[in-house]
Formats: sequence, structure tokens, C-alpha cells
Amino acid sequence: MPKKILLLPGDGIGPEIMAQAVRVLDVLKADGLDIVTDTALIGGCAVDATGKPLPDETLDKALAADAVLLASVGGPKYDALPREQRPERGLLAIRKALNVFANLRPAVVYEELASASSLKPEIVAGLDILILRELVGDIYFGEPRGIEVREGEKVGFNTMIYSESEIRRIAHAGFQAAQKRNKKLCSVDKMNVLECTQLWRDVVTEVGKEYPDVELSHMLVDNAAMQLIRNPKQFDVMVTGNIFGDILSDEASMLTGSIGMLPSASLDANGKGLYEPIHGSAPDIAGKDIANPLAQILSVAMMLRYSLGEEAAAQRVEAAVKKVLAAGKRTADIWTEGCEKLGCKAMGDAVVAAL
Repeated sequence: MPKKILLLPGDGIGPEIMAQAVRVLDVLKADGLDIVTDTALIGGCAVDATGKPLPDETLDKALAADAVLLASVGGPKYDALPREQRPERGLLAIRKALNVFANLRPAVVYEELASASSLKPEIVAGLDILILRELVGDIYFGEPRGIEVREGEKVGFNTMIYSESEIRRIAHAGFQAAQKRNKKLCSVDKMNVLECTQLWRDVVTEVGKEYPDVELSHMLVDNAAMQLIRNPKQFDVMVTGNIFGDILSDEASMLTGSIGMLPSASLDANGKGLYEPIHGSAPDIAGKDIANPLAQILSVAMMLRYSLGEEAAAQRVEAAVKKVLAAGKRTADIWTEGCEKLGCKAMGDAVVAAL
């Protein structure tokens, strides 16, 4: 049976970058990749069409698919909507419904882009970090939450919460990822002031006893944020909770020169995944054919590797991207003097030609 892939172009630049990813899939399909694709609404476009950021039809299709490829959601036009109707709620809801608890965010500096980083090339050259972010727990999902009046004034509140089982499963994912790389795992928490993350450290330490071949270290999140700038190559695999991972992975992305270069994979316990670039919908450049589609295309590579078991095809896509960069082709966000500046579609043309 062909593998089912659900495409969710979403909002902003989403349809533009998704179109280039589909072209890559079409090349692979023509060469024998056994897949079928379907498309559905999520985010702002879904709110416009149905009043819901995650329509029931979309969720049903996502649950039936072998993998979900998402582009981006959101935009300022939706900021005034009730919170439950905002596009981002659709993203959180689909992650929760699919139970994709392990978010893998690689931060890799391509040799050709070392000078595009805001840090000195010698600090980031050769950087290859994998951040594992727990994705369906923590303060983003904790209850109680809300805004209410207390003693005559409004008070906003959220709950940071993790169960032992939630920590244990992401810890195992972190150690197993480290075993496949350089056998170093850094767990990030804030145990000096947050009891929730004291439990995090305790459980990760306990799980670590099952992986004697992996060197485990712990770091407070504020220090980790500093060390990512000071000496990022000290890290190999980092594992952390939802909110800390959200922040640290975006910080790490800028070490690479552009957030437009980085894919992500969010996996359940069985390898089914939700794949998306880590950048947002960039509504300010939507429709201008200047967005960088490479993170979306590299998300396809992660999907091929983790959910479809097509390692050779994944490497082929990654090699095509490297070939395009080596040829000096750049979108505006990674362009430097002496390189050829391309639009979104032209960059897709280049990757397809390299394939």
C-alpha cells in the first residue's frame, strides 16, 4: 500500500514553500517513491473557511495519514479573535491529537553558510546540534489556565506541569538519539527554582542509568541560552521541555544564519510524524516569491527518514540542497556578496534540477 501523506500549506508563505516541497516529492514519486498525497486546511485559512483552526475533516485525515507535512500558520489579521479560534490553537491541537511528543530540531551549519551566521565563522563552522523538545506537555498545555479578576484586578495564570511518564519517554528519545550520534546528552531544566523541573532532572538522571554509553550532563536553561552563543559546539544532543525547547531551538537556528534553513520532526511512539519548518508564516513577505523554501524541503527529507523509512531518498534530498548551496545559490535571507539571489520558486527550480 502506498504511504499516505497529508499536506497542510496553512497561511502566509505556507502555500509558496509547500509548492516547492511538493515538486520535490513529485520527482521522488516519478522515480518510484510509493506515496499518495492529500491536502487540508489548518490555521487562519481554516478559520476563514470553517470558523475553526483545526476542522474535524483535517483532523480525521491527519489521523489516517502515515505522515503530515505542515508549512505554517497564523498572521496578524487573526490576533483579535478569541483565543480558541486563533490559528496557533490548531497547531497545538493537532500536535496533541497525534501525540507527537518528541520534537527533533537539528541546527546544522552548512559549510557554505558559515559566514551568514551573526556569530564569527570559527564559532559556528561545523556546528551540528540536535535539540529534542518535549511537545505535548508543560506550560503550553497545563491546567488550570486563564485570565480572571482577583482582588479587583486581572490576573493571568498558566500551569507548568509534567508527569514522570511524560519525562521518561522524552528522556528515552534523547538518549537513543545520542546513541546514534556522539553519545553526549545535555538535559536542560531550571531545577533551582522550579519543582516541575527538579522532577525533570531526577527522572532524566534515573533513565540515564539505562544508557551507560551516553555521557549525561545537566544545565540550567539560562546558562544553556548563554552557552549556545558562547560555545555552541560543546553540545551534541540537548533534551528539554516544551517552553525551554521552543526558545532554545529558535536561538540555535540563528547560529546557522537563518531560521529559513531549519526543518523539524515531531514524532509519536511509533514513528508517525508531523513535519514542518521551524519558522513562522512570515505574512510580511507572503505572495512576494522571496521566501526560503529550503526548511520545508529539508522537512521532507526528515519525513522520508523517520516516518517513511526511505533513508536513501532522504539523503538524496539533503544532497541536492547542499549542491545548490555549494553552487552559490541563495534566497534573500541567506544571501551574501558574490552569490546568486533567487526567489522562492527559483530556489525550488534549483533543488529539483539538482535532484
